Amino acid sequence: MDIDDACRALVAVRGDAIIVATMGAMGALDRLEVGQPRLSCVPLMGGAASLGLGIALQRPRETIVVLDGDASLLMELGGLVTVAGAKPRNFHHFVMENGVQFAGMSNLPLASSTLDLCAMAAAAGYVSCSSHGDVESLTAALQGLLSRPGPSFTSLRITPPPASFKQGAPQRALPDWHFRRMGEEARALQAWLRHRPLAAAAPSAPRRE
Repeated sequence: MDIDDACRALVAVRGDAIIVATMGAMGALDRLEVGQPRLSCVPLMGGAASLGLGIALQRPRETIVVLDGDASLLMELGGLVTVAGAKPRNFHHFVMENGVQFAGMSNLPLASSTLDLCAMAAAAGYVSCSSHGDVESLTAALQGLLSRPGPSFTSLRITPPPASFKQGAPQRALPDWHFRRMGEEARALQAWLRHRPLAAAAPSAPRRE
């Protein structure tokens, strides 16, 4: 499955869901011209799940869709346990599994070819875990998946694009805006949230006499 097709299917059913995206998914959302509510997770490498969790806990009425990467998630694998332990019902975690780091750039292979992130998420305590290898299967499942309580985990098998960095074609310096965008999008998301209702306070526990 191509990452643009996967993100296109997700965006088509997102409604007002807040998207927290990292690495390859960020580029796909840019190409699809997806605007707010969204938040990019670079330069916070590997922190998409934890960042999305913070928003999910603070704004329980909002649906949070995290678009992660396999190499990114491996940088902060403990985030799976933290999310599962917090049990956010509004949290949906999608991982683009392409088996490489820096897809479309250097395409460095992951250390393991038998990695099973779905099994890890299930063992951590995610409410539901599933995997999709084509956009038709993903599209058919999305509405039901996003309507059920989370935290949910969905692995998407993505074909990485060809590497662009090689001998004679070294990596170019990343532009400054690439490192400013997280702060800029956070401020834009904050402004968007100001016009959204907050969840009612949970009732206090009865006092023991």
